Amino acid sequence: MLPSESIFPKLDPDLLGAIAIADYSYMALVPVIQPPVMRLLTTDKERLIRMKPPLVVSKVEKVIFAIAGMLLTTFIVPSGMPLLRMLFFGNLLKESGVTKCLADTAKGQMIDVVTILIGLTVGASTQATTFLTMKSVGIFALGAASFVIATFGGVMFMKIINLFLKDGNKMNPLIGNAGVSAVPDSARVSQVVGLEYDKTNHLLMHAMGSNVAGVIGSAVAAGILLSFLA
Repeated sequence: MLPSESIFPKLDPDLLGAIAIADYSYMALVPVIQPPVMRLLTTDKERLIRMKPPLVVSKVEKVIFAIAGMLLTTFIVPSGMPLLRMLFFGNLLKESGVTKCLADTAKGQMIDVVTILIGLTVGASTQATTFLTMKSVGIFALGAASFVIATFGGVMFMKIINLFLKDGNKMNPLIGNAGVSAVPDSARVSQVVGLEYDKTNHLLMHAMGSNVAGVIGSAVAAGILLSFLA
């Protein structure tokens, strides 16, 4: 029996619609939820920290990362492969340089079709009898709390790391909020909040590193949690 055959029947189909809507709603609300937490946890001095320019990564390194990342995460959490495999496969399509047509289709027409299908299926699973319940309200509350907690944890983790780094190598804690799977919204929030305090301090590329790591980490964590249901 495939892992998905033993896992997904254990998920409540009546809650999938509410979970999906809560997920997309809070992805859109990231610019509202995260900035107050980021400002609360950082000082003016920390917000002005300038980081070194990102390293230049070659095409070969990008291809090796995609292949190694796919193999490593397969061994760690096989149940998380549906998402992780597509993530790394998309990178291979783009970076290989010989599948431009496929890469353009994947990031263009194909993702549009998939988005429409997701919208239709989510809408079909949100009948009033199953969606307008206290469980749905609880899911929305948990979603809001999860983004606040994730932002808190990301910023504080960066502050803790800075305790062990010398001056000149410290990282701006504002990029800690991007360690969630809201790509690229959280990275943009890091950039916008950073520019509020220094118009020349661009944090976007640094924050994108945290953002991609958050996607991979979230998928691995979800796969581990799902494996407990097997």
